[in-house]
Amino acid sequence: MTVFVALGDSTTVGFGDRMPDGSWRGWAPILAAALGARLHNIASSGAQSADVVTDQLPRALDLRPDVAAVLVGTNDTLRSPFDATRVGRNLERTVAALRATGAEVLTIRLPDPGRMFGLPGPLARPLARRMRDLNAAADLVAARHATVHFDAAGNADSYDRRMWSVDRLHPSERGHRFLACSFYDLLTARLGTVIGTRPDPAPSSPPPTRTAQAWWMATQGTRWMIRRSTDLLPGLFSLAIAELFSGETAELPPGLSLPDRVA
Repeated sequence: MTVFVALGDSTTVGFGDRMPDGSWRGWAPILAAALGARLHNIASSGAQSADVVTDQLPRALDLRPDVAAVLVGTNDTLRSPFDATRVGRNLERTVAALRATGAEVLTIRLPDPGRMFGLPGPLARPLARRMRDLNAAADLVAARHATVHFDAAGNADSYDRRMWSVDRLHPSERGHRFLACSFYDLLTARLGTVIGTRPDPAPSSPPPTRTAQAWWMATQGTRWMIRRSTDLLPGLFSLAIAELFSGETAELPPGLSLPDRVA
């Protein structure tokens, strides 16, 4: 049986695609089921590219995967100082090691989160620039190691509101299925043969009603917003101020910092 190992952050953990028992599913199990593969999901919430290298990669190599996914980088873009070269080196180490075992490796160009949050220009621009730099680094790694590379950033469907969960940070079930279908199509095209059955792009559960969304905000969303008000929002304002000071080429002004993690 094909061994599929998934590395990354909370998107690969499955956040946004909650099962009836309260657990998270996400795109990786959907793709694994379509391929008839045995999945080892070793992604972790909050992971940055360095965490993938130090914590997840050794475990992945021990599993000797036939297919591996490396989806990471959003948390890196919200750290100070952001260094796309450093992130690129981490991606390089991870992908090169997996490819050296003979695994097909799935990588991604990540969409701009500012577009989904609807941020004003001074907040959206520095985030978008960092994401472009991250994606440029991912493109170089993908080209060098011939990965199965999905351009989510350039796909208009990535910005369809239905693809995102209530928090607008993680994919909805539809969004996770979109990821699974996209990787399935690219992987089968790479291999030149049909493997298993293409995932169903349609959600198996109805989207949350307005009442359910209001209940989520009342019971969970308020706590989520409070947490994000103490890390994400100050971080975004820090990026905007850094842009005004120096175009993001220098350190942030004293007393300003970015959050440790977002996804």
